[in-house]
Amino acid sequence: MLSRSELLENLIGEHSSEDEKRCVLQLHDVPGGAKTFLLAAKFCYGIKMELTALNVVSLRCAAEYLGMSEDYGEENLITQTENFLNEVFGSWTDSLKALETCEEVPLLAEELHIVSRCINSLAMKACADPSLFSWPMQGGSDIRNPDGTVFWNGIRTSAKPHPVGEDWWYEDVSFLRLPPYKRLILEVGSNGMNPGRVAGALMYYAKKHLPLLGRKSSIESGNYAASRSTISATSEADQRSLFEEIVELLPDQKGVTPSNFLLRLLRTAMIIHASPSCRQNLEKRVGTQLDEASLQDLLIPNSGYSVETLYDIDCVQRILDHFMLMDHDDPTSNYVEHEGQITESSHSLIPITMVANLIDSYLAEVASDVNLKLAKFQSLAAVVPDYARPIDDGIYRAIDIYLKVKAIIFKWFFIWFPCQSLSLNLMI
Repeated sequence: MLSRSELLENLIGEHSSEDEKRCVLQLHDVPGGAKTFLLAAKFCYGIKMELTALNVVSLRCAAEYLGMSEDYGEENLITQTENFLNEVFGSWTDSLKALETCEEVPLLAEELHIVSRCINSLAMKACADPSLFSWPMQGGSDIRNPDGTVFWNGIRTSAKPHPVGEDWWYEDVSFLRLPPYKRLILEVGSNGMNPGRVAGALMYYAKKHLPLLGRKSSIESGNYAASRSTISATSEADQRSLFEEIVELLPDQKGVTPSNFLLRLLRTAMIIHASPSCRQNLEKRVGTQLDEASLQDLLIPNSGYSVETLYDIDCVQRILDHFMLMDHDDPTSNYVEHEGQITESSHSLIPITMVANLIDSYLAEVASDVNLKLAKFQSLAAVVPDYARPIDDGIYRAIDIYLKVKAIIFKWFFIWFPCQSLSLNLMI
């Protein structure tokens, strides 16, 4: 091995002398450990070894560490592993495997740009227009058998191609840990991928790695408190960190991420106590497309320490404020207010009218909460301008429910109060 490795040659030269018959070296820092060193030794002694996408990264790093360059033979391990890596980068599956194994030798894999090359390879394939190809796609590991069967990236397929959806890569990359996944998402974004596809990938990843995101936490289901108790303090911190990273990666273009998913994120943010900036970010994003939200998604349970109402009405108030600010500043708004009336430029419902209907339905839903103060009810109702309500039935219904609930409270109060007065008089 001395004739093949600069490191071993130098170490032996430094520690051996004419009087000594042998020299014992202990190498504790070989990338990939003993298993990879054994493969390097087999290469040196001409013993057959198999290079795969799972061992080539650690072997390439070990070759660098051992100094097995072209200065120590034309057939050297650095050149051989580099050539094989170029074949790996031609295959989606092999590039993914190689990227995952980079975590075993993180420092050298970064220094040798193996991580960035893996990510560039994956990003280039993910950004390819799926309408331009069908399975099987031609890649470094494609093999066509005489019977017409094709193996693409280790997957047996028929010779007849079939269409590929834009989300074909979501599941494969969802198994990556956050650091390489984040780099991949940033890379596909910088390569010009449609923001909707980027958002779709992040939504898939979030659903896979954030268990609370898929749980219903509504008051009606009765499992809100249970959902909070399912995570320990340690795992909650990990979930919070992952959650905030995913929110930060989401494209900020309006309409790219569905409103119902953003509201599910907002619910989860409150459960895991995400940072105030993260929650504000989500509230603003929901506010820009509030007209696409549904009533059920807007019923966010109150998770504050001093729970005053069943639902987080203050949160909805802030979301509505963001929408109104955005709507007034939007030069493309398709309505004109004239003398307190709306002139529509199309027959479809305009966003502000849709939001008015949504808020009226929301007020009717929360009006039955006995703890809802009149000032808070009025404040939310007043944000929507009168001209946004072509028909006032919705707000009248909400007011009617609210007054009936208060009337019942007053009724019981007056029934209870005289009884208490009578009992006090008897005691006197």
